[in-house]
Amino acid sequence: MKLRLLSKTSAGVLSAGLALAVSALALAANGAPSRTEPGPVSGDRVDNFMLADQFGVGHELFYHAAQPAIVIVTTAIGDPASSRAIEAVSKLRESYASKGVEFFFLNSKLGDDRFEIEKAFAGVQIPVLSDDLQLVGRSMGVTSTAEAFVINPKTWTVAYHGPVDASFARKKVKGASLEAALDAVLAGRAVEATDIAVKGEALAFPDRAKAAQFAKISYSTEVAPILAEKCVVCHTEGGLAPFAMNNYTTVKGFAPMIRESIRTRRMPPFHADPHWGSWKNDMNLTESQVKTIVNWVEAGAPRGEGPDPLPSAAKPAPEWPLGEPDMIVKIPGYDVPATGVVDYQDWSIPTGLTEGKWLKATSWRAGAVPTVHHVLAGWMPEVRADGRGFSWNTSLGGYGPGGESNLSPDATGTYIPPGGSFSFQMHYTPVGKPMRDETRVGLYFHKEDPKYILRQASVTDFSLEIPAGAARHKERAYLEFPHDALIYGTQPHCHSRCYATKLTIRYPDGAEKVLLTQPRYDFGWQREYIFDELLEVPAGSKLIADYVFDNSAANKSNPDASKDVTFGEQTSEEMLFTFVRYRWKDETSTTRKDDYQRDLQNNIMFGALDDNIDGKLEVAEFRNSPRFAPFKQFLPMVDKNKDGGLDKAELASAMEMMQKMRRPGAAAAQAPDKGTAAMTGQSR
Repeated sequence: MKLRLLSKTSAGVLSAGLALAVSALALAANGAPSRTEPGPVSGDRVDNFMLADQFGVGHELFYHAAQPAIVIVTTAIGDPASSRAIEAVSKLRESYASKGVEFFFLNSKLGDDRFEIEKAFAGVQIPVLSDDLQLVGRSMGVTSTAEAFVINPKTWTVAYHGPVDASFARKKVKGASLEAALDAVLAGRAVEATDIAVKGEALAFPDRAKAAQFAKISYSTEVAPILAEKCVVCHTEGGLAPFAMNNYTTVKGFAPMIRESIRTRRMPPFHADPHWGSWKNDMNLTESQVKTIVNWVEAGAPRGEGPDPLPSAAKPAPEWPLGEPDMIVKIPGYDVPATGVVDYQDWSIPTGLTEGKWLKATSWRAGAVPTVHHVLAGWMPEVRADGRGFSWNTSLGGYGPGGESNLSPDATGTYIPPGGSFSFQMHYTPVGKPMRDETRVGLYFHKEDPKYILRQASVTDFSLEIPAGAARHKERAYLEFPHDALIYGTQPHCHSRCYATKLTIRYPDGAEKVLLTQPRYDFGWQREYIFDELLEVPAGSKLIADYVFDNSAANKSNPDASKDVTFGEQTSEEMLFTFVRYRWKDETSTTRKDDYQRDLQNNIMFGALDDNIDGKLEVAEFRNSPRFAPFKQFLPMVDKNKDGGLDKAELASAMEMMQKMRRPGAAAAQAPDKGTAAMTGQSR
């Protein structure tokens, strides 16, 4: 399994000639720009896009390339025609879904925001896509609600545009129905009647009348400053991106690609849905910025007047973005093979510290960037003679694409005692050629003791089981906080079958608040999302992590759609981790609350297994994994109240019983694996 990393280029910027050639190819691939006026759309190419539905899950059009047809029907909140169309299309779906036809509703009405769409269409099973910027509806030529489009994925063109059935048509036209159009497309025939006017609520698209204005968008004062602010940090000489945005010619060459990346939300690589939460490190484009760039590209990406600000903005990436470190630790080099699966490489390096230090930040310089999937780091008290080891009492963060530096929030830090070892877990992914990795990490220490201790924990699920071929498999886990806390940020982590994630807090009174959604998870980027304001977490609150996995053949990153998948560390397996960084509300650097931390760790396993969050573990919730077979065995013995399940106290009794039954000398055979150990707080 390979990460979709953006590799560095040795030459930096592509030549202007190559860029223009790419531009021509991309224009051909992306089709025509948005329509400036309504009219016949049959035969028009439909460009790729990704939009979130009423459940917060993203849908990318070109993901469905293997389907025989895709249906998109327009809707609006409170519109009678939309209500009738939803009912009619839902019935039609019952007949055609088994034939592979995909169905979507598209809501492009101005003023219908995501929150209202979620409430209005919560009972609709077909995804209702929120086109709040109107980019998709405008480009498809939408004019009203209840318009039906049939798209042929073989050509990505509109095969039918018209009413759902005769009752929606402004005038009677033989063969003008969604059902007739689908029958024709599935049979490989031309659609008999199309581009038929529909009786629906007229939808306003104000930007359709502004084509002339878009041609006047200034590259110098409007477009380039956006690129400098949101893109150049990676698209610079020696940066993570495959080309540098350092002049107009290069940007114009990649303009169609930039448009497509924005429409599909691949770029910028900040995948938190802006409709839920606000973030200190937000790299999303604003709505205004999205429209400015897309409209500029569709107008032909004109140069216009004024100087080009990109040459001065696109500076080479610094070796150490946070400045010169106080200490640089070199991780032992490793020769990554061209192919195969590489076992995790665990290293233990003496710290050399003669006095304790408060860690403020870490910054990573991966050696063989394309092969380094991730690094986890920590401190452990012992010094191992063989230089190996992966076990620690204190986490020092880690590295992943998009997370090259870990900076502690203000007035917080992580204490590193004197002596001991830095411990590193290296995960490598072969990329087709041998590479030598020599990763380094820079450590930055506080000059004075910080006021607060920075803590880290995770919502985990080591019991996940994803069936072969499942396109939208759901898993859930939670973590209950036993004491008042303040959360700084969160980071979901899973592998290449992960499709979408969501994090919700459920307060003790039952009220819930969505904290983060990723409509489309991207395994190629591992990033923490830092809350604009500290999140208050009263004792008894639960952080609930919902993940959607795609184990189907349509997932191009899927290592093998024919296999059932369970938890595992290799990328061909899966994970469900939602990390959070926090502090205990009444803990300071001089009044440690390590007992609070133990209480929290004791809740990890229960939240991983209690799928329905009812406070009781039933036999079915232990799944089929051999890892949890002993719990099924001991359940009747420790189920003191005989309610058919285990509460937290009974689970603790079961775990204690398992510990007592271990025979001396059999530790290796009976010790918990890394997954179970992590859940019970026995490692890391």
